[in-house]
Amino acid sequence: MSEQNLLFSLEEENTENQGPVYCLGRTFANDKERKAFFREELRKKLSELRSIEGFPIGNDEDIINLSDPPYYTVCPNPWINDFIEQWEAEKTGLQKKGLRKAEFEVTEPYSSDVSEGKNNPIYSAHAYHTKVPHPAIMRYILHYTQPGDIVFDGFCGSGMTGVAANKCGNDNEVASLGEKNAMVGVRHAICSDLAPIATQIAAGYNLKFSFNEFKNRAESILNQVDNELGWMFETEIRGHKAKVNCTIWSDVFICPNCGKEIAWWGAVDVEKQDIRDNFLCPFCGTDCSKKNMEKAWDTYYDTLLGKTVTVIKKVPVRVEYTLSSRRGASGVGEYDMKLLSKIDALDISNLYATPLPKGEKTSPVMRTNGTISSHMLYSKRSFIYLSRVLELAWDNVLLRDWFTSVCQSTSLMNKFRFTGTGITSGTIFLPSLCREYNPGNTLRSKLRDFSETDYAERGNSVISLLSSTSLATIKDSSIDYVFVDPPFGANIMYSELSTIWESWLRVKTNTKTEAIINKFQDKALFDYQSLMNRSFKEFYRILKAGKWLTIEFSNTSSSVWNSIQNSLQGVGFVVANVSALDKKQGSFNAVNSATAVKQDLVITCFKPTDKLVEKLETSLDTALNVWDFTEELLMHLPVHIQRESSTTAVIERSPKILYDRLIAYYVQHNYPVPMNASEFQAGLREHFVERDGMFFTVDQVIEYEDKKSQTPDFQPLSLFIGSEADGIQWLKTHLSEGEKTYAEILPHWMQDMVATKKGDEVPELMKILEENFIKNENGAWRNPDPEKEADLEIARTKKLLSQFTAYVEMASRPQGRIREARLEALRAGFKDCYKKRDFATIMMVGNKIPESLLTEDDVLLQYYDIASMHV
Repeated sequence: MSEQNLLFSLEEENTENQGPVYCLGRTFANDKERKAFFREELRKKLSELRSIEGFPIGNDEDIINLSDPPYYTVCPNPWINDFIEQWEAEKTGLQKKGLRKAEFEVTEPYSSDVSEGKNNPIYSAHAYHTKVPHPAIMRYILHYTQPGDIVFDGFCGSGMTGVAANKCGNDNEVASLGEKNAMVGVRHAICSDLAPIATQIAAGYNLKFSFNEFKNRAESILNQVDNELGWMFETEIRGHKAKVNCTIWSDVFICPNCGKEIAWWGAVDVEKQDIRDNFLCPFCGTDCSKKNMEKAWDTYYDTLLGKTVTVIKKVPVRVEYTLSSRRGASGVGEYDMKLLSKIDALDISNLYATPLPKGEKTSPVMRTNGTISSHMLYSKRSFIYLSRVLELAWDNVLLRDWFTSVCQSTSLMNKFRFTGTGITSGTIFLPSLCREYNPGNTLRSKLRDFSETDYAERGNSVISLLSSTSLATIKDSSIDYVFVDPPFGANIMYSELSTIWESWLRVKTNTKTEAIINKFQDKALFDYQSLMNRSFKEFYRILKAGKWLTIEFSNTSSSVWNSIQNSLQGVGFVVANVSALDKKQGSFNAVNSATAVKQDLVITCFKPTDKLVEKLETSLDTALNVWDFTEELLMHLPVHIQRESSTTAVIERSPKILYDRLIAYYVQHNYPVPMNASEFQAGLREHFVERDGMFFTVDQVIEYEDKKSQTPDFQPLSLFIGSEADGIQWLKTHLSEGEKTYAEILPHWMQDMVATKKGDEVPELMKILEENFIKNENGAWRNPDPEKEADLEIARTKKLLSQFTAYVEMASRPQGRIREARLEALRAGFKDCYKKRDFATIMMVGNKIPESLLTEDDVLLQYYDIASMHV
């Protein structure tokens, strides 16, 4: 597979990037010279960079050759601070031109709910596990920054934050968002991620390229590979050669009666466009289904792995082709089988693949299909074809991005359907019926998508592979705004699902600091919390004082939700607002499942100003400091939230939330808390103005009254969810408006959650719904009928007592301590023990639960006091 001097000839044709190139104070004859210089500099720095947490798994030469320094490095980028220094110097010039203000302060969070569709060329060109459409991020950047500011995304994924920062300089796109007082002008972005594939995609979306050169080189590569390997995708139709567009492959099973091998394709009725659950064996007529058949297995010597492997047997069953510009389909003939046999005999030991890692999403395919290596996710001919394309595209970032954009769609993970096709997102899965697309066709169609990702503002982002737990190459207080969409618990197994891309790049994610809940990585919720806490500490360190952090949250777990908020407050951030972000077109699960959440939540926090921090650290009058802190908090909260035609109360302005924020900040910084909740509420009324259960500064209340008068439909503060009992009452009120699905309830539920009592373990929303409410056939929940509510209560009490029994068992152990408990289960258990006059059990459990949980709950304390008089 010789390159036939292709790259040399293409480089000779490249004239668009000639001429002097300026980069970080240096001048180069052309871009090729710039790249060569900085790659050599990167090589010198690698040994030092390798000690930074999150350094990827791969050899030095691959890391260097994948990088386009100093703009993009597949390792910690050592030039980030140089760019920050350059961008900061440019701000003075922008101020002189009137493009930015010398004094710029954002006092209110962006509190409007955001809804943006995904159907734009930039979003669609390259798939990734999760993405936020760049217009949605633009709204936040335009609100929190001004032209020339530096935006950071430490979980950048596909780099949409960088695209958004760049496109803030596009007059038409900014105008289309309709954001008032938006200052048009490019913002600079630093995009980093732990995953090599994420940085690769981000570079493809953000760095400056010549798209004409890209298109010419890509077409030349495809022409050459078609000349060399196009024969692999040919078929014979009525004696004429035709081009194969797609081949359908079927798993093979064994008939339970006659023992003959039969393809699952027998379940397909092409005329009726139907795939049945069972069909008759063509040999003996037995009714066959996956439930009563065994898989057929194929054992062969794999020349790439250098060993014998056993995989589930697949056979080609149908060919879709083009002959003389006309499309058609036929069964698999003798020509096809001879061609595939010829390809099977090819030695591919010189090609590259990686073993699949053991994990949540990879182990099932390894166990059920025998697939143990990345190349086994492809047909052999597709793997050979793609390997050759990558060989010719290797040294160019955009060409590699174009290549990786088809790595999923050209694999055997494409499920055969009569209506559309595609892989099942969020997993690595080889279906029983799959489509093998001609990779040349797929790559050609992607050229159009990539040509539409060109935009004039490219080139204002820097890409780095960094673990957010250690942003060692970024200096303190240097970032103007942080927007992140981090991993949330066990939501998505990023590194495992990235295997199909990173196996081609030859550089893999170092999973040691991957923030995830994953039993194969031996990471539980505590480990995830610890890693996120370390990441937030770094975000706090690099963010300038008084500036803002926005986090998109897309998880259904209240425990993860609480851990995120606690971690933010634990490192010094102050949570100011929680709003919704609707990405409209959801994933397959979000579209089809009643339990999938179609809206993400957005948490907005700020880093306190230096003035406040200094006052809190040096002043002896802690009571006075409380009102300094509260005033700064009130100044950073939205005055008014407009949702459609109504005004919604700001939950963060309620006395309970204000006090919770105060306590969280003081405790985490080891400041003494000088007053209790009742004293704080009395002080609020003395220092600030109350309206509708919320508190404002004098200036804010005028604005609030004015805006409220313009929107008469006012929605008051909802119930807070600080305990299971609160949650049940909240749901009863919420469902009194009508039936709602889990997906409709959850975003509002999580927005109204507040800190629980220490030690109280509040169940997940789904469990509370299942125990207390009625689910209809359409998947919507409703309040129970009053006549049947008693029956529900009996069933719920049984479950609570079962949980209490587990607590009794824990408490009976010599060293048994109950660090967290479900408050409602304790109440039900204490009540049951009281009825049985079992005071000893009340005392035993009461002595083993957190003291605050016992003493702060009137019901538990009442039973405990009574029991103590009888024991």
